[in-house]
Amino acid sequence: MNKTAIKNFAIWARRKLISDITYKAGLIGINEKGISQPLSISTSNIQFFDIGTGKPTEIVNHEIKQRDALINRIKEKESTSDYKTAYKYVIEEAAYTWFNRLIAIRFMEVNDYLPSRIRVLSSETPGKSEPDMVTNPFDTDMKFSPYETDRIIQLKDENKLDELFRMLFIKQCNKLNEVLPELFEKTSDYTEFLLNISFTDMDGIVSHLVNDIAEEDFTETVEIIGWMYQYYNTEPKDETFALLKKNVKITKERIPAATQLFTPDWIVRYMVENSLGRLWIEGHPNDGLKSEWKYYLDEAEQEEEVKIELEKIRDEFKKLNPEGIKIIDPCMGSGHILVYAFDVLMQIYESQGYTQRDAAQAIVENNLFGLDIDNRAYQLAYFAVMMKARKYDRRFLTKGITPKLYSIKESNNIKKSNLKYFGKSLNDIELNTATLQMEYLLDVYHDAKEYGSILNVDACNWELLYRFVDDYKIEGQMSLESMDIEAIQGKLRLIVSIAEVMAQKYDVVITNPPYMGSSGMNPKVSKYVKDNYADSKSDLFAVFIDKCLQMTNKNRYTAMITQHAWMFLSSYENLREKMLRQDIMNMAHLGARAFEEIGGEVVQTTSFVTRKSNVDSYAATFSRLIDYSNQQAKERAFLARYNIYICENSTFQNIPNQVIAYWIGENFKKIFNYDRMEDFGNACIGMRTGDNNKFLRLWHEVGRNKIGLGFENANDAKASNLKWFPYCKGGSFRKWYGNNDYVVNWENDGHEIKENTKRVYPQLGDNLGWKISNEQYYFKQGITWSGVGASIFGVRCYPNGMIFDSGANSFFVNDKNDYLYFAGLLNTNLINETIKTINPTINTGCGVVAILPVKYSEDYKNYIASIVKNNLLISKTNWDYFETSWGFKKHPLISLCKGVIAGDRHEMTCIEDVYNEWASDCNYKFIQLKANEEELNRIFIEIYGLQDELTPEVEDKDVTVTRIYDTKEDIPESMKGNNYVLTKGDVIKSFISYAVGCMFGRYSLDIEGLAYAGGEWNDNKYSTFIPDKDNCIPITDEEYFEDDIVGLLIAFVKKVYGRETLEENLDFIADALGNKGNTSREIIRDYFMNEFFKDHCSTYSVTGSGKRPIYWLYDSGKQNGFKALIYMHRYNADTTGIIRVYYLHKMQRIYMNEIDRMQDMIDNSTDNREISKAEKRKEKLIRQYKETKEYDEKIAHIANSRIDIDLDDGVKVNYDKVQTGKDGKKLNILAKI
Repeated sequence: MNKTAIKNFAIWARRKLISDITYKAGLIGINEKGISQPLSISTSNIQFFDIGTGKPTEIVNHEIKQRDALINRIKEKESTSDYKTAYKYVIEEAAYTWFNRLIAIRFMEVNDYLPSRIRVLSSETPGKSEPDMVTNPFDTDMKFSPYETDRIIQLKDENKLDELFRMLFIKQCNKLNEVLPELFEKTSDYTEFLLNISFTDMDGIVSHLVNDIAEEDFTETVEIIGWMYQYYNTEPKDETFALLKKNVKITKERIPAATQLFTPDWIVRYMVENSLGRLWIEGHPNDGLKSEWKYYLDEAEQEEEVKIELEKIRDEFKKLNPEGIKIIDPCMGSGHILVYAFDVLMQIYESQGYTQRDAAQAIVENNLFGLDIDNRAYQLAYFAVMMKARKYDRRFLTKGITPKLYSIKESNNIKKSNLKYFGKSLNDIELNTATLQMEYLLDVYHDAKEYGSILNVDACNWELLYRFVDDYKIEGQMSLESMDIEAIQGKLRLIVSIAEVMAQKYDVVITNPPYMGSSGMNPKVSKYVKDNYADSKSDLFAVFIDKCLQMTNKNRYTAMITQHAWMFLSSYENLREKMLRQDIMNMAHLGARAFEEIGGEVVQTTSFVTRKSNVDSYAATFSRLIDYSNQQAKERAFLARYNIYICENSTFQNIPNQVIAYWIGENFKKIFNYDRMEDFGNACIGMRTGDNNKFLRLWHEVGRNKIGLGFENANDAKASNLKWFPYCKGGSFRKWYGNNDYVVNWENDGHEIKENTKRVYPQLGDNLGWKISNEQYYFKQGITWSGVGASIFGVRCYPNGMIFDSGANSFFVNDKNDYLYFAGLLNTNLINETIKTINPTINTGCGVVAILPVKYSEDYKNYIASIVKNNLLISKTNWDYFETSWGFKKHPLISLCKGVIAGDRHEMTCIEDVYNEWASDCNYKFIQLKANEEELNRIFIEIYGLQDELTPEVEDKDVTVTRIYDTKEDIPESMKGNNYVLTKGDVIKSFISYAVGCMFGRYSLDIEGLAYAGGEWNDNKYSTFIPDKDNCIPITDEEYFEDDIVGLLIAFVKKVYGRETLEENLDFIADALGNKGNTSREIIRDYFMNEFFKDHCSTYSVTGSGKRPIYWLYDSGKQNGFKALIYMHRYNADTTGIIRVYYLHKMQRIYMNEIDRMQDMIDNSTDNREISKAEKRKEKLIRQYKETKEYDEKIAHIANSRIDIDLDDGVKVNYDKVQTGKDGKKLNILAKI
């Protein structure tokens, strides 16, 4: 199956249909802005609409009724939303209605299921584009009136084949209403008018459907219907999640798109075979039948007492007959699970002697039930089941049998006063009972699409209710209320049918429920879930676990695929207790990447089968598939029966929070009897500022003179009157030390943050601990970790003086002498494996760390402390090598060359020597850190007695300090995925960045660390290399300026390493950069022109905050007419003006002179090659000159505004500010970041 072609078609088709339908609606005065009235010249039989083209659109007779029906549908939807939402919903509804019908007809014609056996969209003749229905309309099963017959002949004679095709297609859809009424409703309504269809248009939907997707994909299985549904929802799903990021809750209209995920076929088979298949086979053993189910897991060997209890249950199963088994999928989507259940049921029926024809009818009438919140999904599920029945019985579609599948309906438009017209023949007691129960159902189904099948419905007297709604009579004069009573009767009967399905219990409940966290729920859903599903309210998938257990009969089966969070997170502990009161039969623990459409670690799943019984000591079978990297590998491992674990439910009671850690060994289980981390300190959540954009900065954005480092306590910090203090905020995976990127506004003991919290959350009063949590630990030494992200757990130590964030939970020891011991313990693979056991998700909260088991060893304490000290030194030294650390002193290629002698005893004045020295040093420290970590692993494995279950080895990719290789090709496989690998090119780029910092005065060769980052400028800091005077360094494609950036770099290299090795050093730099150019200087210039600023933005960025460059690039555009760097900390109100007058205007004069010089060369040279070269250069110069003139207009407007900045506002605000005039007009004079 070519899923790429299917996806491309479905996404494109949705856009095409919506566009065409929107256009057609617009022709009759209905658009997103509103509904226009017909022009005054209109009559009752003909209406005209002004669409702004000069000639009005006209519609007649039945088209007027279709327009009225469309308006009524929009108004009906508008009653529960607003006009714009209602309009878009109805247009979308019409689009998917025709999409579903087109897909259905294509499926039926390819499989020869059409009653007429004549193709509608294509031809059986290869290469023929005209559909057979158009070629031979009178060979179809459609009956034509004399008018229609004449019209067909006329259209054929006039060669108006598209018009004929549309006429026949709509008639065919009406004809199919006889056999598939739920999908092919009578199209005399507005959807017929809105349809724009053609078979001759090669860019039309019919042509793409027929030609883009191979016929074989429609003949394999009904599975293509599910993929079409999923891919059709791609863009609505993306839109929904984009809105969710903006804190827009998911509405009932968007729930289907947001939560739909097509279940892989093999997982469907696993669930059905191990629930429905098991239910039958355990009461009716049949090896032949079981051999056909390759995903069936045999039961584990059980103890004798267990076998006795199981026999009692199986005695019940022996009494079952096929027609008595009830199966439901309460979130059926496009019907994938029900379709495979149909196949398994067919095998069961045949094993009992039924014919396929009789079995197909019995299955649809007795066995299969389905619910969904989405009408389009219902249509496709209905179609899929009907097609499956048609496969087994050629006459099935003519029997008038309707599956018990339903799209959940709302009662919003039904008034309770309407009920007085019903139940006229019932006696008083029956009428009173029926009316009360019907009123109850109207209440339950008000806004029912908000909740779907999680609605709880009490049992009612269904037979009585059917009699009640079927028995209606209008007495007396007709009224507006009574006119629609027939339509209301249909709605009431449907609600009763749906309610009956939702209220009854089932032998098998199988589903892939929607996944939606509580943060995405709208207020109505959130309240309903909290009120009715307290144990599972955190996510809809968990709510459905609860609901499915409720829907299952005693001793019967539930099978689901859900996120695996319920197995581990503390928020689901009550749900786990409930689950452990069932018998878990077996589980396919899938982990990440079980769905090929979803990459990454975010959606981690498990599929399981439970029996609603509680047999003591029942041994379940678990298939652990989490380590396999894709859907196919997981399936192969499952079939090969790799990683099978047998475990009793009682096992989990001794593990913290009863997590379902079925894979751990006996010795590992014992460690949970030890003390816990919470016995030795406090693991706690940090601050939530309430507005990170306002209160947080990356430390390099603000003035260094306002940052307070190293304060021992809050009182000293407050007394300093400083504004910004170090803030620990999580970050990427790193151990021991680092990720110190942020500062927080904690001036005057956090006064601004606290006042803002009081304003936003007045209900807190003065008790702000819910947001400004654990303030007593601020500025204290701690151990932190990133709450979200890495698949490996690791902690970092931070000294006194820091505040910590909610994304950087921290642990504070009771006894400071234990600090290094716990830092060492928490960075071991033992703890990593323990966390994977009790919390194998990408979120590791403080509650998880608090319950980690601790076995304290006085014997090893000092040895552990010495290793950890060494690790901290290695990691801190490595972190401070880079200029993004506030502990940075000098670039290693500078510091190592001063007075250091290489291995062969010569002084290092060549960059290559220093580079090799640093690379060697980094490699040594990398090896040392890795060895230390493995030694710590060995020690703690011994302390905990887990030598038989764990090994101490650490993978290279998990060692979080720098290792340097000459090229990317040199990086070994073992280092792939390590975020701290550098190449020679990376090192040289960081060296150039430091050199630029010296050019601007941020750094000085004469002092360590920052020389200037705000505050007062001090010339005394610079003697060896003098910074640029006016804070503007031009970047040009030729050397035109005295302070040309390439010239300054050459001067810097000469000053550091000496004149004698200059060319050798420039060659080394150029070779490492690998840019375009014939000489080292050209290569370096090309780097500055095209890559430096991009690299700088990347260096000064942190995930979650974006790019925050401190060197800003004035950039005229794509022609590179003018580029100049400035240092934001030296920016003032005159900077833009200086750049314009002293640099931009000079550049323009240079271009004019160069253009003249090129023209002179063209006019006077006799060398054709020279002339050609001059002509090309002249053309380039003219483009650059033109660009600078246009740029001058923009920069003049900004320069005249004399804009100043406040470093406290950070890069994001100031970068926009300096490009916005006093008139509020923004002009892009800086490069985009």
